[in-house]
Amino acid sequence: MDMLTIGAFAKACRLSPKALRLYDELDLLRPARVDPDTGYRYYAAEQLEQARLVAWLRRLGMPLAEIRRVRSLDDGAAAVEIRAYWARVEAETALRRDLAAFLVDHLTEESRRDTTVNTLELRYCAHSDRGRVRTANQDTAYAGSRLLAVADGFGPAGAPASSAAVEALRFLDTREIPAGGILNVLEDAVQGAAQAVRDAADGAEEAGTTLTALLWTGSRLALVHIGDSRAYLLRDGELFRVTHDHTVVQSMLDEGRLTPEEAVSHPQRTLLLRALTGTVATTSSPDLRLHDAHPGDRYLLCSDGLPTVVPDDTIRDLLTTAPTPEEAVHTLITAANDSGGPDNVTCVVADIHHSPT
Repeated sequence: MDMLTIGAFAKACRLSPKALRLYDELDLLRPARVDPDTGYRYYAAEQLEQARLVAWLRRLGMPLAEIRRVRSLDDGAAAVEIRAYWARVEAETALRRDLAAFLVDHLTEESRRDTTVNTLELRYCAHSDRGRVRTANQDTAYAGSRLLAVADGFGPAGAPASSAAVEALRFLDTREIPAGGILNVLEDAVQGAAQAVRDAADGAEEAGTTLTALLWTGSRLALVHIGDSRAYLLRDGELFRVTHDHTVVQSMLDEGRLTPEEAVSHPQRTLLLRALTGTVATTSSPDLRLHDAHPGDRYLLCSDGLPTVVPDDTIRDLLTTAPTPEEAVHTLITAANDSGGPDNVTCVVADIHHSPT
């Protein structure tokens, strides 16, 4: 067996001797032989490919614990894990990118206070329906001049949990907030909602709720989202989904482990990764984002009872043709129930208009 000194091996695989010694201590990349007298490490030429893989994964930023797991897999399984890791990195980077864009915008403009509060307004409607199968409705909806919200409860205290989450945000509907501080205010309010859910669930880990809400400043909408309820934007005839489902199936889609066709019938399609729950230990942080508003925009907030049975293309068509938020809400709920109504279905639709002078 051809043996390389640690220096020669480090040069060949582009890992420093210091890194090789660390990886030996962590049982990540053991030398082929250690001199019993000097303690000097020697490596086999056959280990170069393993070392290069470790070096490449470190350049990706993969943690050492994950690298150890990847190295234990065959090539096909390792490729799947690397793809999944990078999908997570891209998702986290996208969230940081949005926050960075907001901060740059906030810090470089002369003022982020609303200058158009008297020129734009919301026209809105909210409704919740039990559906055709469920015996009770665990959804909660709210729509006001500043706040739009949908919560989908689950577990034995699902209805009280969803109601508590929305109720904890309702004070925002009467409070004037400058655009620059809206995300901080919303984040604080969600912490209050999380505590309200824990109180309503009485510590039951299996109980909780999703929460998707928009807070209007007069020129912008701040989004808070956790779970698998959704927010959509209809702009110039195109429908955009502005939330990302926090579910096991969505994470598998992101990582390339499932196709969209497989996701539709996956047995874990409703299993949540993030939600407001009955205990502190299982409550996760929500997504927070800021959206500029344009006259003519139409926003839809809905529980998963709508998109589970009504395709996005149909949602777009129904939102496009309904002349008012009221008609849009009732048309969407009817479409869900006509498709079997297997779950509670809740919709909030809000249009952005020029307000009368």
